[in-house]
Amino acid sequence: MISFFSTTRFKYILLCTVLFVASCSQKQPQAEIKVTPSTQEKHFPILAPNRYNVAFLIMDGTYNTEFTAPFDIFQHTQYRKNIKAMNVFTVANTDNYITTFEGVKIIPDYNYLKDKLPQIDILVIPSAEHHLDSDLNDLDMLNFVKKVDENALYMTSHCDGAFVLAKTGLLDKKVSTTFPGDIELMQKTFPDLDIRKDLLFVHDGKYITSAGGAKSFEAALYLCEVLYGKEITHSLAKGLVIDWNLDNVKHLVIE
Repeated sequence: MISFFSTTRFKYILLCTVLFVASCSQKQPQAEIKVTPSTQEKHFPILAPNRYNVAFLIMDGTYNTEFTAPFDIFQHTQYRKNIKAMNVFTVANTDNYITTFEGVKIIPDYNYLKDKLPQIDILVIPSAEHHLDSDLNDLDMLNFVKKVDENALYMTSHCDGAFVLAKTGLLDKKVSTTFPGDIELMQKTFPDLDIRKDLLFVHDGKYITSAGGAKSFEAALYLCEVLYGKEITHSLAKGLVIDWNLDNVKHLVIE
């Protein structure tokens, strides 16, 4: 006669055997493949016709505010009627995402080193972490900026983005400004330029340079006022809860 304990032990061994066989018969999972933007099929943005094409030059270390402030203002023109609105998109020297100074990852719409780019009517150069040093030695980037300038209607910079415009020579014989704390450095780096302080932005010819930071909103709204007039610009400002009055903004326009 089989004892109770013998029966229990037999069932336990049988159960372990079944579980072992079942686990061995399962298909082993494949190693996870990390897909980066460069391995995916690239899709370019759809640009509506009869609009201004506005490109934002981004790179690792781009500061969020100088990028997102004008992007917000310009993108919202698409929701206003009876104006020539703006298509907004990003350009960089890579297909992979860039990481802003604050850690946000952005996949560029165009790689200016290899993609066929649309006509750029307005170039926005937000400030980036290395605009005071290594970025000024990036010949591909500097040559891209100069190439865009040939046909662009406006070239704009925020904060230390002005150093890029200055390095290309585009601010020669122009009045400009930059981040308040870097005015003296810019004057020392480019001693032949007319660089003004105590201003939120300067407009000279087709070049608009701004102090950056949250005041990037004001510089972007100013360009909208130039293109669309006061009523549309006040509507854009109201939509973003910005108290906009150009008369209250310290700026300089060179006629």
